[in-house]
Amino acid sequence: MTQRGAVFIGPTVASFDFPGPDQDIIPGVQWGAISAFPSPAYWAYQVLARRLEINAVNYKLGRTLKEEVGACLLGGHGIPAAIGIAAFNKLKRLGAFEQEVPPEEQLYEWLSEPIDIGTKSVRYRFARQKSHYLAAALSRLTSEDTPLGSGRQLRDWLLLSPGIGYKTASWVARNWLKADDVAILDIHILRAGLLGGFFPENLTVERDYLELESCFIQLSEAMGVKASELDAVIWYEMQGSSDTVFGLIESLRGQPLSKLKPRSARSKNRKSDSGQTVLQF
Repeated sequence: MTQRGAVFIGPTVASFDFPGPDQDIIPGVQWGAISAFPSPAYWAYQVLARRLEINAVNYKLGRTLKEEVGACLLGGHGIPAAIGIAAFNKLKRLGAFEQEVPPEEQLYEWLSEPIDIGTKSVRYRFARQKSHYLAAALSRLTSEDTPLGSGRQLRDWLLLSPGIGYKTASWVARNWLKADDVAILDIHILRAGLLGGFFPENLTVERDYLELESCFIQLSEAMGVKASELDAVIWYEMQGSSDTVFGLIESLRGQPLSKLKPRSARSKNRKSDSGQTVLQF
């Protein structure tokens, strides 16, 4: 028994047939219903529908690989997307990603200054740490040949830079090369995988990145979609559907999926002595 999904594009209707909800997409993981967020069938349909609607995801954040590394390194864990992009744009305007790499102290000085985001003035939380990591990465990009034959080659090379872990290195590789042999695994992807049943419950991103990535790529191949597309679609929808996601998590109370739960205590935005907003996450 199959299930059918349709996409309406003006007067045109495109239909997709998927295996039945009870059939396995990979051993031990069922397709689920197309309408059942966040089942594998639901995600497969979302990727295919996005393709037809010509609503493609633009991965790249920079015009050069230096800029891409800078944008991804300045974002990520603990840095809200808006602040990471604002910090990247500021350093870009100041010439941080040109041929001559600024000294670490110069990068630190720039990152330490307040950053305007709309009507707010904020401070970048990890200025000292990220200026060190950024200086090292930019120096390597200037002085060494960068392998671009595959996403994994680029990721493995980036992992040799201080402060760049699997997630950031995979992010750069996916964005720059549209690579499908890596995956960007964060809490949003982990939640989708655990709720959808395609990640084992005993694995964590911190300890088991490569094993989880292998599960994710196997799933995308079984769906017949690109891992880069699937990764992006899941991330955008999961981070934009927090109420639905947390409702599903709450319904699983008592089950061994505590890693899905959001942090119960989130620090409030506070004012610094200078009156500037310091965002705490």
